[in-house]
Amino acid sequence: MSTGLLTIDLAAIVANWQALAKIASVETAAVVKANAYGLDAGRVAQHLANAGARQFFVAATEEGVALRQALGDGPVISVFSGHMEGDTQSIADASLTPMLNSAQQMQRHFAALPNHSFGIQLDTGMNRLGMEPAEWAGLRSEIIEKGPTLLMSHLACADDPDHPMNAQQNAAFEDMTQGVSLPRSLAATGGTLLGAAYHYDMVRPGIGLYGGEPFGAAHPVVTLDIPVIQIRDVAVGETVGYGNVWTATRPSKIATIAAGYADGLIRAMGPNAKLHSDGMEVPVVGRVSMDLITVDVTALPDAPQSLQLLGAQQSVDEVASFAGTIGYEILTSLGTRYQKHWTE
Repeated sequence: MSTGLLTIDLAAIVANWQALAKIASVETAAVVKANAYGLDAGRVAQHLANAGARQFFVAATEEGVALRQALGDGPVISVFSGHMEGDTQSIADASLTPMLNSAQQMQRHFAALPNHSFGIQLDTGMNRLGMEPAEWAGLRSEIIEKGPTLLMSHLACADDPDHPMNAQQNAAFEDMTQGVSLPRSLAATGGTLLGAAYHYDMVRPGIGLYGGEPFGAAHPVVTLDIPVIQIRDVAVGETVGYGNVWTATRPSKIATIAAGYADGLIRAMGPNAKLHSDGMEVPVVGRVSMDLITVDVTALPDAPQSLQLLGAQQSVDEVASFAGTIGYEILTSLGTRYQKHWTE
């Protein structure tokens, strides 16, 4: 094995979805955009569908088309980016539900697919996607008459339960949808954990399915084991890697492993990063390069065949912290060279 082994626990994803569904006690969708955060949307969605999920969300129409091929008829597949120019035939052929974000998208959809399902995304303060209050107020009656399947918005600060923006957006969503007897959705993973006031008729967890924060009770989903190519002895005063940024202060054993920033292990991880071997922590030394990382394995009793970056000892969010980023970026950046193994 010359590349890393990425093991994805599909049963853990299902268990995480079921746990979040139990917390919410309303319909629980699954966000599988970005190829299920890099873990294979087709496989993930099939297992979630078998467990009872009937609603799925993707970012783009192209993702929805691929997901429909994997899932077949039945489950609802909604598209966050709405009805984009050039997407009409794909939306129709794959029976996708665009979440319309503007008057322009509304006009495009009603003109091209007048009897096709759609939802509406409302902007409650994030200023990213969705109709703003004034736009929505002017079009509300016309839209409701057309029968959207869902009214939704998205929380900007749900990963911080005490942030005042949460209550502010919830109040705005209540105000914009008051008196409308249509299904509503505000909460992703973080919103689901904020409590019943944020659950409405549907929650749509994403990162929590895949073992990431803020769902602290999530089952770990991903394990990444990286093979050791070579171990060398490095004398005191010798340097390792580009730029001579690490110098040995003791006689050291340095393992070179077969992964780097081309595999999503971003360069900014640098000397903060740790890996594990049989529960023992070993530090990265020197710079992360495109295909290789050097690790100080002096403390290990035996020469390792591989080292583990993600797994029971170290979550995706801990790895993200090495680079000052978030678990989402690590998951969605994991490269194409890994051998992938899905367990059920």
